[in-house]
Amino acid sequence: MISVVILGSGNVATHLFKAFNKAENVVINQWYSRNISTITSYNKEVEIIDDLSLIKDADVYILAISDDAISELSTQLPFEDKLVLHTSGSVSVYDIDKKHKRGVFYPLQTFSKEAEIDFANVPICIETIDKKCAPIIKDLALSIGSPTKRVNSDQRKVLHLAAVFVNNFTNQLYRIGHEITESQGAEFDLLKPLILETAKKVQDLSPYKAQTGPAKRHDKKTIRKHLKLLEDQHHKDIYQLLTTSIKHTHGRKKL
Repeated sequence: MISVVILGSGNVATHLFKAFNKAENVVINQWYSRNISTITSYNKEVEIIDDLSLIKDADVYILAISDDAISELSTQLPFEDKLVLHTSGSVSVYDIDKKHKRGVFYPLQTFSKEAEIDFANVPICIETIDKKCAPIIKDLALSIGSPTKRVNSDQRKVLHLAAVFVNNFTNQLYRIGHEITESQGAEFDLLKPLILETAKKVQDLSPYKAQTGPAKRHDKKTIRKHLKLLEDQHHKDIYQLLTTSIKHTHGRKKL
């Protein structure tokens, strides 16, 4: 049985709590949040605290908090030589105070409190300074059904950067698509099968081979029509930038 204390109350912390709470070989000793009101709804399931002096002993302490707070909170923890993990994609493992055994438990997925998550589809990227700590971190990930991958700091940072492109930026493009359809009373829902098929396609094809559309075809006529339809200059700029990028990738360097 692995005992855990969760620190933080955001999206990642909430989903990790729910997953660990269901795991057969994990017990959550406590859940800490600086703003305890954000987790009071769980007080019948776990002991909740907002005072670090009350923190209990555990095998693993998970800092599921904002990147900027990791270093400071790890310093404030009133113990040493315990395994402390953060969940960030971009923060160095060395940002955790050196009085602890330091590691990373980075779930490579997008999290919203309102959306259910199946951790079987969430790879956990593992990093640790002390190799002896790797087995317990891996066991913790396996306890919630997640596949694991050992990565170094440089690999984790570029994975996080790439994730911003394929998730955050893509979602913003969904938002722009929604704005464009709304401008003429068209239904954005009609695009959802296309969104799913695009995501499905790259499971089997490289993004390079999966690319379609007027930019790849060098279809100047359609590109001009699209730019004329766009009323928002910001949307035009994004369309032109991405069109240029696709042309560059596929050997068409001029718009």
